[in-house]
Amino acid sequence: MGRYYNGDIEGKFMFAVQSSDDADFFGVAGFQPERLEYYYEKENIKDVEKGIEKCNKKLGAWKDMIDDFFDKNEYYNDETVKANGWDVESFRSMLVWYARLHLGEKILKCLKETDQCYFEAEL
Repeated sequence: MGRYYNGDIEGKFMFAVQSSDDADFFGVAGFQPERLEYYYEKENIKDVEKGIEKCNKKLGAWKDMIDDFFDKNEYYNDETVKANGWDVESFRSMLVWYARLHLGEKILKCLKETDQCYFEAEL
């Protein structure tokens, strides 16, 4: 079971890696009734781009390695990580940034296409 977000963009938060409020990283704080609600407008594009840049910088070479890993694997566990010669804790810490990057890219794409982006995140 996982937690989802839906609205102008949709997806599933990476299990045991990504928190429901991860979109706060991109410059808009979620409004929390029973779910987190996010409202991005075109004025937020620079903040989202800045967040994406930070994610890419933090990931460095890990981004391509993780992309390649998930092109070949639908899931990960300690054994699959170790089989690639990676430290499990290092891999997991990079997955936080990797998942965040994908969320930021979805937000940015939505903003560029519609000048706004609204979604709700399950807690």
